[in-house]
Amino acid sequence: MFWYGHDPSGWGWFVMSVGMIFFWAVLIALGVLLFRALSRPPDAGATTGPAQHEPVAERLLAERFARGEIEEDEYRRRLTVLRAGDGPSAGKR
Repeated sequence: MFWYGHDPSGWGWFVMSVGMIFFWAVLIALGVLLFRALSRPPDAGATTGPAQHEPVAERLLAERFARGEIEEDEYRRRLTVLRAGDGPSAGKR
């Protein structure tokens, strides 16, 4: 019935060792992830840079100016129009 005895062979020890290392690695990783999730402040996902507070149209205009698609005088003229609220979408609000 037990031809190989009651002790595991060399491969059995190897598989048990790797399994135990894998088990503890997964357990520690879950603990670290849980700790990080619970210790994060509620507003950690929000960035507080100035680009997040400016309107989307002004940010797009600044990106076009940075890429060189428009000149400085056109950028300043359009920015003035956007900030004054005299743009084509001003009456649609």
